[in-house]
Amino acid sequence: MMAFTTAVDLLRIANRATGVEMYSWTLVSRDGQPVAASTGVRVEVDRDLKSMQRDTLGGEAPDITFVCGGIRVESYSYGELKNWLRSLAKRGRGIGGICTGAWVLADAGLLDGRRCTIHWENIPGFSEHFPEAQVAPHLCEIDAEIYTSAGGTSSLDLILHIIGRDFDEETVARVCEMSLVDRMRDIHDRQRLPLGARVGHHDSKLLSVVQLMESNLSEPLSLEGISHKVGLSRRHVERLFRLYLGRSPARYYLEIRLDRARQLLRQTSLPVIEIAIACGFVSASHFSKCYRETYSCSPQSERAKPVGVKDKHASGPLSATAS
Repeated sequence: MMAFTTAVDLLRIANRATGVEMYSWTLVSRDGQPVAASTGVRVEVDRDLKSMQRDTLGGEAPDITFVCGGIRVESYSYGELKNWLRSLAKRGRGIGGICTGAWVLADAGLLDGRRCTIHWENIPGFSEHFPEAQVAPHLCEIDAEIYTSAGGTSSLDLILHIIGRDFDEETVARVCEMSLVDRMRDIHDRQRLPLGARVGHHDSKLLSVVQLMESNLSEPLSLEGISHKVGLSRRHVERLFRLYLGRSPARYYLEIRLDRARQLLRQTSLPVIEIAIACGFVSASHFSKCYRETYSCSPQSERAKPVGVKDKHASGPLSATAS
């Protein structure tokens, strides 16, 4: 919801800041019915997808069409939408994905060989599904006429960059001031907090170990190997983890591997054994045992859990036409 409303409201503010209606937008859902956000709030739309397709088939098409995706975007079918997006792309029109909207673009084949981004929680599953897409953990990516943002407040930065391209820095500054935003972030800024903030401590050796662990999930390193790479003894590494994180290095490593597995279970249809292997487990049974001990449910039960508001209208395209 935040990513969607931020994008639309910035266009409105840009019109007000310039005193000219430079941007207009049309909200579209599959059947013209309201779209339910993950918050449960229902958003009214202007028209249905079929009529939008018909009117843009040989006539005026949006300058940019954004797909705003929500939770479990991969579980919905987007056949007609993907066909429309492909036709717009062939005509040289801009195509964008907000939050998990990039999933739909990739599924339409529009991100093959393209730089793109998606929310960091979705990157593991996205990378498994779409290996041809050049996904990066940045706030936004702009590759020719393909625009993607990671969700949350990052749609603000993407729209500000578009406004800056269409106008100038002075206009962007006015829009920022009216929006109570102190600056436009670089689109290649990272999405996540710095590692020290996420871990809760800033000991450089500890962070080096954690970074190695996070970078080696499918083929876990031994504690001896990690210790050697950071130039510490095994006992020193164990003391650091006990002191700062209250658990052993092995336990912490297991937790981040299980967290990755949880993301893949929720976001992909990969077989459990493939997820187990991708997260460094030697067998499905060992993976299931560790998963149940940590999350009190089996991997299969995790996959079956509903997340957020599930509604047949949970995702739809937002068409923003700049004139």
